[in-house]
Amino acid sequence: MDYVKGIFKNRPNRFIAEVEVENSLEIAHVPNTGRCKELLVENAVVWLKPSNNPNRKTKFSLHFVENRGVLVSLYSQEANSIVYDSIINGEIKELSGYSYHQREKTVDNSRIDIYLANQEDDCCGMNFLVNPCYVEVKGVTLIIDNEARFPDAPTQRGSKHLKELIKLKKEGNRCVVFFLIQHPLGKYFRPNWENDPLFSKTLNEAYENGVEILVYRCDNQLNGIKLIQESLKFDLSDFR
Repeated sequence: MDYVKGIFKNRPNRFIAEVEVENSLEIAHVPNTGRCKELLVENAVVWLKPSNNPNRKTKFSLHFVENRGVLVSLYSQEANSIVYDSIINGEIKELSGYSYHQREKTVDNSRIDIYLANQEDDCCGMNFLVNPCYVEVKGVTLIIDNEARFPDAPTQRGSKHLKELIKLKKEGNRCVVFFLIQHPLGKYFRPNWENDPLFSKTLNEAYENGVEILVYRCDNQLNGIKLIQESLKFDLSDFR
């Protein structure tokens, strides 16, 4: 994929950024609703994906920002695709061995990012699914020193997803919260008690009820993003 280099100037709202491209001020879509204020600073180098769609309001989408010498992925929805593809390719050992894979499984009033199960045949040759596993993916871009934190802004939706996983776990299903660190300098994870104590408390509740937590990170390059096949440590403690 060919990217266009730009210089970040301003973010009038969470959906768009003003970016200088070849001495011209352009408007770019920001595919990340987080604050990203420590990343999107004035004159930061960004990498944009151009669009040829004449119906789009913006000519570019902002995919990467350079920070502390590395590329940080700001395309939050890409985290789901990276995790899903890595599961299918057997690159996440904790989630290997499933024969059925589905994205965006509807459960009650929520959609869980990834649904895994094993297909079996009954005595009549009919397929059915056993050993269900629900995986909710959270992309992480906030890094303090080398500590990855989520969320960077309060998220009622995130807390709702955790409560849904707790309910599913109590019903006998395997449930996982998967934090994908999209900033290569993140070496371990802690919930962001300072910005969202409700989410952090609910994450602790989920873990205490048997919901698993997995933390991985990415290697970001302009020619592709790869999952680093190494599970990272996490600490759920409140250090405020």
